[in-house]
Amino acid sequence: MRNGLAAEQVRKRIMVLNGNQSLDQILQSAIVVSWADLMHGTEGGLIQIEYGFAPGGKLDYLKVWSSLTPGHWLLACEYWMSPSTFHGTGVSFDNGYQSEGLGHILGFIMQHQDAFALPPNLGRQRLLQVATPTGEESTVAAASVNHAFERLGSALAEPALV
Repeated sequence: MRNGLAAEQVRKRIMVLNGNQSLDQILQSAIVVSWADLMHGTEGGLIQIEYGFAPGGKLDYLKVWSSLTPGHWLLACEYWMSPSTFHGTGVSFDNGYQSEGLGHILGFIMQHQDAFALPPNLGRQRLLQVATPTGEESTVAAASVNHAFERLGSALAEPALV
């Protein structure tokens, strides 16, 4: 009975996400389903997602920062929509981080950014922080990512379900 209740709560939370999934929600879900790749075997930590918009209101870049030790942040990866003399387009990983799954999900999000509800005030940078997820949060995040791919007619090479 208890597992049935937990499954029902997860299903209800997924239904809420199905309505109008926000950019913040899908980015947080991408991080949660890639948590093991970003924590390098450490059980707890924090992830920060920084992103900004180009003058036309399109998402221009995002950066994922990992903190395994309080107060110490490392750039895990970044994704740029436009090239410059300092970076190319697409995803690149840094500081020994690598996650094919996260790279694929971030590419999908960036290429389909219009399918997600954008935050107000597109002229400002945004910063999201993600703490160590619970088992339920991991389940909801995987369902959220899978739903986004299904909704937009794309497929993950492997389901994000944990």
